[in-house]
Amino acid sequence: MHSSSNAKENNALIRHVVCFKFKQDASSNQIEKVETEFGALKNKIPGILSLEWGLNNSPENLNKEFTHCFIVSFVDEKARQTYLPHPDHKAFIKILKPILDDVFVIDFTP
Repeated sequence: MHSSSNAKENNALIRHVVCFKFKQDASSNQIEKVETEFGALKNKIPGILSLEWGLNNSPENLNKEFTHCFIVSFVDEKARQTYLPHPDHKAFIKILKPILDDVFVIDFTP
């Protein structure tokens, strides 16, 4: 029973939710470059079904200074496994790291 549920999960859609809190001294140009480069990964890495993002606009003030949320939908587990070590993803991280204060990531299968 357990192995069949694993097989089902391996073929299931995965949502990869990434939220960023940038350093206080990050420039708007640096942040815009992160937005552009993250968004461009959809056309560079196979297996990404969709990639959407936006700026926090919640009136609840519970975002803990995280301002950007990106949601990457992978067709399956194999696509996520391709994405994480992919050279284009690693290149993006090099752009992000100097201005990143904090990040959190949650993945789930809807």
